[in-house]
Amino acid sequence: MELIWVGAAYLAGLVTSRLHLPPLVGYLMAGYVLNFSGVESNDTLSHLADIGIELLLFTVGLKLKLSSLLRREVLSVGTLHLLVVTLVSALVYFGFNGQITGGLVIGVSLAFSSTVLAIKVLEDSGELSTLYGRDVLSILILQDIVAIGLLAVANNKQPSPWALCLLLLPLLRPLAYRLLSASRDDELKLLLGIVLALAGGVLAQKVGISSDIGALLMGVMLAGHPDIDDLSKKLWGLKETFLAAFFLQIGLADLPGYDEVIQVFQLLSLLPLQGILFFALFLLVGLRARTAFVSALALMTYSEFALITSSVVVKAELLPPAWEAVIGLAVALSLAIAAPLNRFSHRIFSFLEPGLVRFERKVEHLDRLPSSIGGAEWLVVGMGRTGMSAYLAFKQQDMRVLGLDADPINLKNLLADGRRVIYGDAEDSALWETLPLEKLKGIILTMPEFEARSSSIKQLKNLQFAGSIGTVCFHNDEESELYRLGATFVIHPLIEAGKQLAEHLLKSSSKMDF
Repeated sequence: MELIWVGAAYLAGLVTSRLHLPPLVGYLMAGYVLNFSGVESNDTLSHLADIGIELLLFTVGLKLKLSSLLRREVLSVGTLHLLVVTLVSALVYFGFNGQITGGLVIGVSLAFSSTVLAIKVLEDSGELSTLYGRDVLSILILQDIVAIGLLAVANNKQPSPWALCLLLLPLLRPLAYRLLSASRDDELKLLLGIVLALAGGVLAQKVGISSDIGALLMGVMLAGHPDIDDLSKKLWGLKETFLAAFFLQIGLADLPGYDEVIQVFQLLSLLPLQGILFFALFLLVGLRARTAFVSALALMTYSEFALITSSVVVKAELLPPAWEAVIGLAVALSLAIAAPLNRFSHRIFSFLEPGLVRFERKVEHLDRLPSSIGGAEWLVVGMGRTGMSAYLAFKQQDMRVLGLDADPINLKNLLADGRRVIYGDAEDSALWETLPLEKLKGIILTMPEFEARSSSIKQLKNLQFAGSIGTVCFHNDEESELYRLGATFVIHPLIEAGKQLAEHLLKSSSKMDF
């Protein structure tokens, strides 16, 4: 059976990736095909899916800053959206049947967005650390916190008083730090990450809390260690493998009948309204139209959490059994629709931009665009390891250089270190239109996403930027395309590292011979 699951997931994922869609859409489709063929889910697949979600939330916790939950846009947008969608969903779909209690529980569930899909899309696009990525993540965490209370209501039982002990997890941070520092081998770091994620899940379950929340809190406890990025990368492949089981499991759920399918499409018809509501609320708190749009699109899904609450509500006889299949298919289709939309969110906004920017508030935006670069002559876009190295190289030559990055936390740390950096998202077409490009001699693009680098070069050339454009590539087929778009030079970091190692070794050998 395991071979059938894995083989079907791979083949369907391969087909959808060839269609430029995320593989997770293929996993969902594979689940439904297997379901139609008579293949059933079992406890093994469910267990693997649970592990995948725990690993996902553990890695999210590794990068989470608790202070981000207290930002005005997070609290106001997250709370207002929950209230509005809960009331509308409950009244429209459930209140008329006299089942208002079950309707309210399901209504709250439908107000939640898919944590798995949103985080996976943001991770794949490299935008999890951007301003809008952090807002989306914080709202998802806020929803997960509300989910704890909702499960207690749906189950008609309260978490154990011992649940408060989970707040003491930060006291274990020194021990966890020492263990991670002592785990020098790659496989030991990977095993430690798995152990901590699963331990968080087990502890949470023991005190009546969702295991996902426990894994998240364990990740938060470990956040801040210098080796966190390395640990996250090691967990990435394993996490993706287990998450395939989660998406397969959704497809392997019971299929609804004709009447239920009608209800599914009624639920799906509410999704655009959810997106519009998110968009309006983000504009209301002072975000620009572009940030509001891509954020709303990332949150415009139904949550996998609704699968849990629908099962609980049906068991409590607050709703008919058919609602389990209805919610399951609605969640699956919302994920399948949202995945490709989010993949092309920036292109979609560029098409709709003339109409959407009219709704922006005339205020100082939280995600304002830079209008000045001071006396800088060189611009480094993307202040990660590669970008920081380029920045320091310019500084050593006494060049007037400026860094630009979309990660507000990274910017805060760089400014504290005395670096000259400003906020800006390279995928925002308006960024390049507002910058005084005529002052710049050259721009270096070090963003990890190929689409961000290629679109930036294209926009710079359209604006007739006359300076040099340097960038990086990570795959052989990227190099020729970047040159075609107008890059002055393109380097492959790993290839260049090999060349420099050989050059240094030869110089060292020649000195020894001399």
